[in-house]
Amino acid sequence: MTSVELRQKYLKFFQGRDHKIIPSASLIPSEEVELAGTERVLFTTAGMHPLIPYLMGKSHSEGTRLVNVQKCLRTDDIDEVGDAVHNTFFEMLGNWSLGDYWKEEAITWSYEFMVNELKLDSKRIYVSVFAGDNDAPFDQQSYDTWIKVGIPEDHIFKYGKEDNWWPTGGEKPGPQGPDTEMFYDLDPRSKSPIDPSANSQRFVEIWNDVFMEYERQADGSYTPLKQRNVDTGMGLERMLTVLQKAPSIYETDVFLPLMKKIEDMTDFFSDSSARIVADHIRAAVFLISDGVSPSNVERGYILRRLIRRTIRHASLLKIDQNFLSEFSKVVIKTYENIYPDLVEHQQLISTELQKEEQKFKNALAQGLKNFEKISGNISGQQAFDLYQNFGFPIELTAELAKEKNKKVDLNDFEKLLKVHQNLSKSQSQKTKGGLAVQSDIAARYHTATHLMHQALRDELGSHVHQTGSHITNERLRFDFSHDAKLTDQQIQKVEKIVNEKIKKNLPVHKKSLPKEIADEIGAIGLFREKYGDLVNIYYIGESDDPKIAYSKEFCGGPHAKSTGEIGDFKIIKEESAGSGIRRIYATIKS
Repeated sequence: MTSVELRQKYLKFFQGRDHKIIPSASLIPSEEVELAGTERVLFTTAGMHPLIPYLMGKSHSEGTRLVNVQKCLRTDDIDEVGDAVHNTFFEMLGNWSLGDYWKEEAITWSYEFMVNELKLDSKRIYVSVFAGDNDAPFDQQSYDTWIKVGIPEDHIFKYGKEDNWWPTGGEKPGPQGPDTEMFYDLDPRSKSPIDPSANSQRFVEIWNDVFMEYERQADGSYTPLKQRNVDTGMGLERMLTVLQKAPSIYETDVFLPLMKKIEDMTDFFSDSSARIVADHIRAAVFLISDGVSPSNVERGYILRRLIRRTIRHASLLKIDQNFLSEFSKVVIKTYENIYPDLVEHQQLISTELQKEEQKFKNALAQGLKNFEKISGNISGQQAFDLYQNFGFPIELTAELAKEKNKKVDLNDFEKLLKVHQNLSKSQSQKTKGGLAVQSDIAARYHTATHLMHQALRDELGSHVHQTGSHITNERLRFDFSHDAKLTDQQIQKVEKIVNEKIKKNLPVHKKSLPKEIADEIGAIGLFREKYGDLVNIYYIGESDDPKIAYSKEFCGGPHAKSTGEIGDFKIIKEESAGSGIRRIYATIKS
């Protein structure tokens, strides 16, 4: 069964059980999700993450039964990437009940899908349930339901919070509860111990049904949620290893074209390095498509680390020519019919990767020479010099040191880094909506990008669309589609339009609308999705009617209450950001 067939079969199965298909959310959590959660995360880490407001009781426009394929990214296990089962980017097949059905239906459907639709051998299915503790009782209902569908008692294991509770361990505030996990025996003839949770060589976890009925408070106590929810997650890549009888996720159809491309470019093939290159370039492609640019802070830093780790392991494979752009084309080709946004942003992806590749390769050559000169263990100062002078992430220095059996003084490095960051005027702060900073001035800059976006469309044409942006306390950077350098007159005209709207002190409105209606009234945005859903649009205009507003965009970042708060707007630079992409830098002053 191919990955395309698995996605389609899963969606169709639950659609037949009254679930509505919803689109994959961006890898960048929306402002609404950030505000609903009690702990901020940089990326969408699970299928349930974009649905937090609805798990907490908000009404979803598509009803109480939902299903989708969600893009996810986690870096907790980045050091494990290179083995048979770990990824940073992955897809999660999920179905949800928002106060609707409960354990018996969820488990029964999971079993039916595995056995009837995927044709898995029921004798090789093992499951686990929550054993119970002082916070919550033993999950008797899940246990009884598994028995009822035909799982024998000796295939059911009882584990504590570290294995059968989501989030793992139950230490994070927010909606959570016991789960039941499903494992598949890859080697039923093996004489190794039958313990699915502890024997990852023999058993692969393929599905997880979470029964969210509690909310963990900041003080560690648990209170009942307003509604009981079912949140399930099946890792697409791991399930494919089972269905395609592959020895690892990297031998499944979502990775094979890329792995072959890597193998064709090297005579020094290494499974571990090739897998790291394949995983990281795939993650980088999806991150850039969702609006992340390489930088030294937050999401941009994670992207930069992934790209630079890719280049490092490509060098171990003796791949010396520029390759990131070529590899990205393979990724886009693999997913183009599932995520058309990748094709739409192909030029931006290629440009960002090429720039970062050239930048780091130059630094890498010099940095490696300096690394090799260090005798003995590596001090915090030496690690910091590699970071500051050659752009070496501390993780890369630690990785190189490990290969040489050296130690790195990480504590001293962190102290030096903190001093450096405090002194840096451009140091970004934590955010709640994907900006580099979260502050009053950031909100003003963000609102200015909306005005400038529309002003550019007024002056240059409706072909202009935002392809990326980055905001600090000092300036905004805005990338947009256009194939020619702006003239001085065009720049002055755009400036004039923006400042005129600022002087009018137009109110900034926010409204939640079904996606189709938002499209109909002309709302524009960076990311377009495949299916209808409820979206937030921000619109700027004198009227409360978004149809006649000057600017209207899909958006999730912080905004000023009115344009008069922005201040004087000034474009300071306009340049190319790649083929068909222009970039503007601008400032505002009170």
